[in-house]
Amino acid sequence: MSAMFRITLPDGSVREVAPGTTPADVAAAIGPGLAKAALAARIDGQVRDLGRPFEGDTQLALVTARDEADALELVRHDLAHVMAEAVQHLFPGTQITFGPATDDGFYYDFAPKDRPFTDEDLPAIEAEMRAIIARNEPFLREVWSRQQLIDRWTEQGETFKAEWAAELPEGEELTIYRQGEWLDMCRGPHMVSTGKLDPAAFKLTRVSGAYWRGDQKNAMLSRIYGTGWLNKKQLDQHLFRLEEAAKRDHRKIGQEMDLFHLQSEAQGSVFWHPNGFVLWRQLEAYMRRRLDAADYAEVKTPQLMDAKQWEQSGHWGKYRENMFVVPDEIPNVEDEGAVLSGEGDLMALKPMNCPAHVLIFKQGIKSYRDLPIRMAEFGCCHRNEPHGALHGIMRVRQFTQDDAHIFVREDQLVEEVRKFCELLDSVYKHLGFEDYAVKLALRPEKRFGDDAMWDKAEAELREAVMQSTLSDTIKANFEELPGEGAFYAPKLEFHLTDAIGRTWQVGTIQSDRVLPERLDASYVGADGERHRPVMLHRAILGTFERFIGILIEHHAGRFPLWLAPVQVVVATIVSDADDYAHSVVAALRKAGIRVETDLRNEKINYKVREHSLAKVPVLFVVGKREADEATVAIRRLGSQGQEMLSLDEAVARLAIEARAPDM
Repeated sequence: MSAMFRITLPDGSVREVAPGTTPADVAAAIGPGLAKAALAARIDGQVRDLGRPFEGDTQLALVTARDEADALELVRHDLAHVMAEAVQHLFPGTQITFGPATDDGFYYDFAPKDRPFTDEDLPAIEAEMRAIIARNEPFLREVWSRQQLIDRWTEQGETFKAEWAAELPEGEELTIYRQGEWLDMCRGPHMVSTGKLDPAAFKLTRVSGAYWRGDQKNAMLSRIYGTGWLNKKQLDQHLFRLEEAAKRDHRKIGQEMDLFHLQSEAQGSVFWHPNGFVLWRQLEAYMRRRLDAADYAEVKTPQLMDAKQWEQSGHWGKYRENMFVVPDEIPNVEDEGAVLSGEGDLMALKPMNCPAHVLIFKQGIKSYRDLPIRMAEFGCCHRNEPHGALHGIMRVRQFTQDDAHIFVREDQLVEEVRKFCELLDSVYKHLGFEDYAVKLALRPEKRFGDDAMWDKAEAELREAVMQSTLSDTIKANFEELPGEGAFYAPKLEFHLTDAIGRTWQVGTIQSDRVLPERLDASYVGADGERHRPVMLHRAILGTFERFIGILIEHHAGRFPLWLAPVQVVVATIVSDADDYAHSVVAALRKAGIRVETDLRNEKINYKVREHSLAKVPVLFVVGKREADEATVAIRRLGSQGQEMLSLDEAVARLAIEARAPDM
C-alpha cells in the first residue's frame, strides 16, 4: 500500500488520504455544503484546481466565495476562456492569443478572420457565453509537451499560439485547460466547471485595438473587454460606479466648467484656463500655508541639470527611458546641415526634485543642531510617458508636485514621519477625504543597500504610523505590500477613497539612506564627525494635476465654496436692477468673494439652469424689489428653494462660509 499523505486544515486538524485524492474529495468528506461551496484549493499557499490530486503532505485551505479576491480571480479567468470559446464558435476562423483576468474583469485578444470586432458583436457573444455556462462543461487540466502544443496550434491554423508555443522552454511542464472540445494553453487554476459561473454576473463592455505582444510593428488584434463578478448584485454595483464615473469624468467636467484643455501640440501638458487656474491657486495657497505652519522652507530648483548629476544620483541608469534628454549646444541656424551636431554634452529635464534638494543641502556646513531641515518645492517636473499611457490631467508628462524632502538624524526619523502622517491626515480631511488607507511598500528584489538597512527603515515607518494620531480604523487596516518599495527605500503610501468608492494612491513618504550616500550629503554630529542624514521624500497631494482631477471627480465639479473658481453669480431679473447688481458685486469683492454678473436679457429660470450646469455654488438673484429693499434672494446649487437676506447679512455670512478650512 502507498504511503498516505497528511493534509493539514486551517483549524490545525490533520487528515490522512491516499495518493490520488483531490481537494474536492476532502471537501466532500467534510460535508456536502462545503463540497458545493468550494471553488478551488489553496495548497501550501498556492491556489490550485479542486480536482488536481495531492502530491504529498500539504497545508490545505478550501477557497469559497467568502475568499473574495481569490474567487474573483477564478471567475474572471474562467470567463475569459468562456468568451474565447464563444467568439470562435460564432466567428469561425478567428484566432485566439491571450486572455488574462484584470482588476475588475477580463479581456481576450483575437485575430478575426474577416473584419475587426465591434461593440455591436457583444450581445451575441454574451448570449453564446451563457449557453456555454448552462452546458456546465468541466474544466479539465492536461499536461502536454511543447511539440504537442506546436502541432495542435499549427494544425488548427492558430499562427499566434504556434509562435508563442515555439518560444516556450524545452522540458518545462506545459498545461492546457479544456472545456468540452475547446482548449487553450494555460497555467490555471480554474473552477470545476463553467456551471460555477453566474450567468447574470458578467457583461462585455467594449472592443478596442491591440497589437500582438504589445508591439506596434506587429499585427493589430481585436481586444474584447468584460467585467465579471460573483453575483448580479456585485455586477450592478460595478456598473453603477462606471455610470457615475462617466458622469464625473474630469475631462468632461473640465470642459463644461472651462477649467482646462489638452491638445496635440503639447502632448501630456495641460493648458489651464482662468477658472481652472483659480482652483489651482487656491489649492497651492492652502498647501503653502500648511507648509509654512509646519516649518518647511520653500525652495526653487532648475529644470535642466547635467546628465552627470543624474548618473551620480542613480537615476540615469534606472530611469533614463522616462527622462527628456537635451543636448547642451546651440542649434545650427543655417538651412543646410543637421540642426544638432550630436556632439554636445547631455542634460535632462528633471523628472523629480530630490537630487537638486541634496545640492541645496550641501551648500555650507550643516550641524546636527540644524536638523531636521524641511525643504519644500512646488516643483515642475517632466517625465517621458508613452502617448498611449496619457489620460486627461491624471497621467501627464509635465506636472507639479507638492514635493518636500526632510533631512533628519537617525534619532529624529520616527518622530518626523509621525508629524508628516498627522499633517497629511489633516489636509485630506480639509479636502473632503475622510476615508483613506495607509500601506507600507516593502523592499523590491532589485535594490540598493543591505538587508539590515531595509529592516531598520521598514520598522521605523511601521512605528511612526502606530505612534501617530491617525484613527484606529486606519491603523487596524494598515497593510504591507511585499516587493513594491522603490529601489532605494521603503515607502508609506496613502490611498484615498473617493465619493463612488474608487481608490487613488496620492501621498507618500520614503525613508532613503541611499541618495545621501551617493551624493555625499553630510552633517557634523555632536562628536565633531561627519554623518549621513536620512532623506525623507514626501508628498501629500502627489501632483497638482492629478489631485485636481481627483477633486473634480470626487465632488463631480461641485467644489466646496472655498475652492470654487466662481463662488457667486449675481443674476438680474429685470434690467432696472443692473445698477444694484453692480453694487452687490462690489460688496462681495470687497469681502474677498470671487463673483461674476449675469445681466443678460434672459428669463431668470434660464439663468438659474445655466449656472447650475456650470456648478456655481451660490446665485444671488436681484430684481426691482431687492434693489429697493437692499436685499438678495440666495439660491444654492442643488437646492430648489431660496432665502431672502439683507445684502450686508448675505455678504457677511458668505465671507465666513468661503474661508479655507485652515483659516
